[in-house]
Amino acid sequence: MSKPIIHVENLSKAYQIGQIGTGTISRDMERFWITKVLGKEDPFLKIGETNDRSTKGGSDIVWSLRDINFEINQGDAVGIIGKNGAGKSTLLKLLSRVTAPTTGEIKVKGRIASLLEVGTGFHPELSGRENIYLNGAILGMRKKEITRKLDEIINFSGVERYVDTPVKRYSSGMYVRLAFAVAAHLESEILIVDEVLAVGDAEFQKKCLGKMGEISKGEGRTVLFVSHNMAAVKSLCTKGIVLENGMIAKNDTVEKAVGYYLIGNSESLNHRKFTTEFDTADYTLHAIGVKVVNDLNNQVLDEHQEIEMNIDFTLKHLQKALHVTMVLNNEYGEPIFTFSHVNVGLQLKQGRNQIKCKLPKGFLNIGSYYISFFVIEDAKSVLFLEKDILSFNIQEGERPIGSWMGKEPGFIKPIFDWKIE
Repeated sequence: MSKPIIHVENLSKAYQIGQIGTGTISRDMERFWITKVLGKEDPFLKIGETNDRSTKGGSDIVWSLRDINFEINQGDAVGIIGKNGAGKSTLLKLLSRVTAPTTGEIKVKGRIASLLEVGTGFHPELSGRENIYLNGAILGMRKKEITRKLDEIINFSGVERYVDTPVKRYSSGMYVRLAFAVAAHLESEILIVDEVLAVGDAEFQKKCLGKMGEISKGEGRTVLFVSHNMAAVKSLCTKGIVLENGMIAKNDTVEKAVGYYLIGNSESLNHRKFTTEFDTADYTLHAIGVKVVNDLNNQVLDEHQEIEMNIDFTLKHLQKALHVTMVLNNEYGEPIFTFSHVNVGLQLKQGRNQIKCKLPKGFLNIGSYYISFFVIEDAKSVLFLEKDILSFNIQEGERPIGSWMGKEPGFIKPIFDWKIE
């Protein structure tokens, strides 16, 4: 059984907004006496707020992280995910000892190599070669150890021609290439990588993700990886930590963590059941939803899955020529297409109708979608209309590393019959 290599307990980080200080010399002295001499908690940080950037706060102190607790075992590959401002980068800076926590403690066994932002740990006036030795020395490695890895680092980075040029003349892509090569190849027990890989091209991303997988699975080293690319997180990591407003919302397997991040902690954004049925003299609408075909437990829809629209509808009078129509809208409220059971010649029957419509694999592009629902009589009178009655998200599916990452133009991406002769 693997032993914990990182132990985080009651970790919090507060930042002062505006002028730093209590405002008076007497309170500054009081803070010094209580925190430094008596070793107690700072009394002037107790009124802080969580880091919810969607609302205007009333305090000058913001808690970027609050009461964080977790353990990471040796050899784990952990994805840290969350929205912008959730506290991901702050957590990595605390783990890397770039900044100190306000409260709590971090116990780390082993050396940490960090890649937090472009140029971290590089001296701009030194050459690439000299910065390799500088980074190795910071990690506590001897010159002989660094020299043994030097050729491998330079070859992986792809900047051989410029390795003796001062790094201040490097492009951001060259910076990241060399910085990642140094962090990944020098012998640290823990590798921490922030979102800087977004600077690199597809080929470089493929090399980096492959190297991190090799580090974690082959060499038994621990990797912490922050990214907004859920496909990359799922391909590399086995565990996931979701941060929301500076607190841990989910700490589980990477599949469950990514699922929580995409659809939240609700029953499902993809299937909405009405607490009050739409009941009229002519019909009853019980429920409407969308799900993955033949997979009741999977609440996350991705671009490669066949999905199913389903409607639970009761027609009370057969003489009424009623039919249901849906309009699929994008996140801007623009209609993409309209679809109905009557388009294929199907008619509602009297009594309970379980209406299903399957969309083929790969039909919808990545994004958020909304369904408008119509009940129409005699193909001309709209008896019922509910806009945005259902919303769902299509996430990025598994793609070969090195292929296009992210959303492609357009809202639909049907798979056509291609031939090359």
